[in-house]
Amino acid sequence: MLTLFRKLLLSFVMLAALASCAVAPLPAPSAPPVTSLATTRADFNAVVSRMRPVATQICRERSPHLDCNFMVVLDDRPGQPPNAFHSRDERGRPIIAFTEALIADLRSHDEIALIFGHEAAHHIADHIPRIQQQAMTGALIGGLVAAISGVDQPTAQRLVNISATVGARRYSKAFELEADRIGALIAARAGYDPMHGAQIFRRISDPGNQFLGTHPPNAERLREIERAVAMMNSGQPI
Repeated sequence: MLTLFRKLLLSFVMLAALASCAVAPLPAPSAPPVTSLATTRADFNAVVSRMRPVATQICRERSPHLDCNFMVVLDDRPGQPPNAFHSRDERGRPIIAFTEALIADLRSHDEIALIFGHEAAHHIADHIPRIQQQAMTGALIGGLVAAISGVDQPTAQRLVNISATVGARRYSKAFELEADRIGALIAARAGYDPMHGAQIFRRISDPGNQFLGTHPPNAERLREIERAVAMMNSGQPI
């Protein structure tokens, strides 16, 4: 039993490490982009040059214990779907990545800014270690149940994987909404219009309110950004 439990512990540690690889990927667009409105690399670079120092400033205000030196990368590999995510390198430096397909699907600087702010907000709110902790806690519980129950190793591994997934996704929707709020703040401080940027949620496919889904419904995200803008306009902290 002890040997099996050690193997399960190793498995959920590996799962927790993988949890940092991609956070908040965007759903694929429900319709092809309008070419005349599609943004370009030049648009992306222009927005990044304005957004990065603002994101760094807000990061230092809210999370001075974190590395706030954002690295921004563009994934131009052929065939990659529209996507944006954040991660950290081995030293804890935050990385924000956009695929070229996503940039081509966006239709304004405000949309680029809102998504950039959203991904930066995941780092500022320290979501990666919080997700990892939830995954590890879930996997540990699953591993204990498997070890006590005496199930075979394949069954035990499935139980660990399921428990880790449940743990990791327990607060994922709340984290997404928190990143939407802080992301709207970052975009606004950089001089962009979060409400105009939020129009992307009227185009992309709606994940709905799925059990253990990673993202909340698009309508809920729109309302969250509306609330954040209203709070900023009234001088309330976000």
